[in-house]
Amino acid sequence: MKMSKTQKKFTPDPNLKLIDQVKQVLRYHHYAFRTEKLYCDWITRFLKFYDYKIHPNDMDKSHIEKYLSYLAIDKNVSISTQQQATTAILFLFRDVLNHPIKDQIEYAKAKKQKSVPVVMTVDEVKSVLCHLSGNNLLLAKFLYGSGLRLSEALRLRVKDLDFDNNQILIYDGKRKKNRITVFPESLKKDMDLQIEKVKQIHGDDLRKGFGSVWLPDALDQKYPNASKELIWQYVFPAKKISIDPRSSIKRRHHINEAALQKAVKKAAEFAHLNKRVSCHTFRHSFATHMLENGANIREVQKLLGHSNLKTTEIYLHVINTRLNLKSPLDCL
Repeated sequence: MKMSKTQKKFTPDPNLKLIDQVKQVLRYHHYAFRTEKLYCDWITRFLKFYDYKIHPNDMDKSHIEKYLSYLAIDKNVSISTQQQATTAILFLFRDVLNHPIKDQIEYAKAKKQKSVPVVMTVDEVKSVLCHLSGNNLLLAKFLYGSGLRLSEALRLRVKDLDFDNNQILIYDGKRKKNRITVFPESLKKDMDLQIEKVKQIHGDDLRKGFGSVWLPDALDQKYPNASKELIWQYVFPAKKISIDPRSSIKRRHHINEAALQKAVKKAAEFAHLNKRVSCHTFRHSFATHMLENGANIREVQKLLGHSNLKTTEIYLHVINTRLNLKSPLDCL
C-alpha cells in the first residue's frame, strides 16, 4: 500500500521506540497486519546489520545501498525479496523519520530468476483433493476452482459470495486490488452449509458478548455496528476467539493459513506426487487448465488479478511444453 500525495502526513510519537513508531505509522494508514510484520522484520534486519550502533537519522543513502547490495551479493536473495527490503527501508526514512531519500539509490541488483510454475494435471488435483477433508477440502477447492491466493480465500467474508451471479468478490487482494472471479457451481451447496455453520458460530459469539470482526480501512468507525453483522463475518472462521494483536480486542479471526499448508503438503505425499505441491499450486493449475479449456488469456488475467499480461503468459509456456513439443527421441 502506497500513500498518495494527498494523504495526510502523520508524525509518530518520538518517545516511542523506533520500531513502535513504525507500527504507529503503519496502523494510522491502515496497512495490513501481514505488511506490518514484514516491514518491521526488514527494518529490524537493517538496523541489526549495523549492530544498532547507527541511528537511521544519522544515515544516508550509502548505508541503504550497502545493505541492499549485501542482500544480493552475500545472501543471494531473489529480486522480489530485495524489493521487499527496499520498500520497507524507504518507508522508514520517508514516512516514519520524515527524512526521505531524494537521490536515486544505486546498489547491486539481485538476479531476476524466471521460474516455471509447478502445475498439476486434472487427475493429480483430484488425487490431492481426495486426501483432504472439512475446511481444508473446501479451501483447496476454492483455490483451484476460483484461482484464489491462499490469503484471499482465508479473508473471504459472507458478503463476498455472490450465489446468483456466480461470482466471488475479492477485496484488497495483492497490491490492494479488487477483482471478481468465478464461483464454481459445484461448490454452492457446500458453501450454503458453510454459511449456516458461520451463522451458528456467530450467533453463539453474540450471546456470549463477542461477535465483532476486524474491518478494513477503519470501516468500524464509519459503520459502528457493521463488525457484528453476519455479512462481514469470515467464511472460514477460526475455532477459537483470540486477542487482536493490534487492538487487544477479543474476537474471532479467520483460520490460520498454516493448517491448510500442512494439510496440502501431506495430501500430496499421500497421493505420491513427485512434485513440490503447495497451496499456490492450485492457483497455477487453475490458470493452466482454464487456458487449456479454451479461455481467453486476457479473461484469465482478469480472474487472477495480474497487472501485466506477461505474468499470465507463463502458463502458455507450460501448455506448449506439455501438449505441443515432442522430444526427438520419441521420433526415432
